[in-house]
Amino acid sequence: MRRIVFLALGLVLAAGSGARAQPVAPAITVYAASDLDMAFREIKPIFEKATGTRVTLVMGSTGNLAKQIEHGAPADVFFAANASFVDDLQGAVIPQTRALYAQGRIVLATPTKPTVVVRELADLLKPEVRRVAIANPAHAPYGRAAQEALESAGVWERLKPKLVYGENIRHTLQFVETGAVEAGIVALSVAGVPDVRYVPIDLKLHKPLNQVAAVVKRSARPELGVAFIQFLNGPEGRPIMKRYGFFLPGEF
Repeated sequence: MRRIVFLALGLVLAAGSGARAQPVAPAITVYAASDLDMAFREIKPIFEKATGTRVTLVMGSTGNLAKQIEHGAPADVFFAANASFVDDLQGAVIPQTRALYAQGRIVLATPTKPTVVVRELADLLKPEVRRVAIANPAHAPYGRAAQEALESAGVWERLKPKLVYGENIRHTLQFVETGAVEAGIVALSVAGVPDVRYVPIDLKLHKPLNQVAAVVKRSARPELGVAFIQFLNGPEGRPIMKRYGFFLPGEF
């Protein structure tokens, strides 16, 4: 019996020694705005294969993610949907890594089988339109842009009673996809799904959605965060971003 115990112990130690000998892949945690969800899920495996880095994606509204980073969340790099949220994190990010990576667009979205025709913002005032979804302007840049567009179109105040607020832009899209609302204002980058149709909203109706990234100061591997930003803005990342409706200023 003693011999069997020693033999089992030896096998465990050998297995442990072998495990320690295996090289551990470097890893980073990417905090990113929800409008990037589809594009980043496509870019992630390409980056992982090219660099041998494991990437964990944490998606959410920019404002909520910024608060989490400010309070010590384990992010390595932050991709915001609006530059101001990165700029407000002066003490938490590395200023030299700040980089513009996209300019986003908003669209007016409806279910593919709508109960009412909605082609422009003024149509949202139709009595048949009972509910309109936007992301919460308090912490979602795309929600803020939606509010600005509605204000510019002169319909914001009259539309307020109909508004339903999504926690982030993906949540807002779900309201439209499921038919819970007659219309919504969402990011172009997430609108290309089977149950939704959309029309672009004039860029002049809202402030530019300049999207900025930066590496978080407490990151143990800041060079990997920089690599992810550069990959996104490089020859492999840019075509994917453009396909999801993202541009850099001057590209459209």
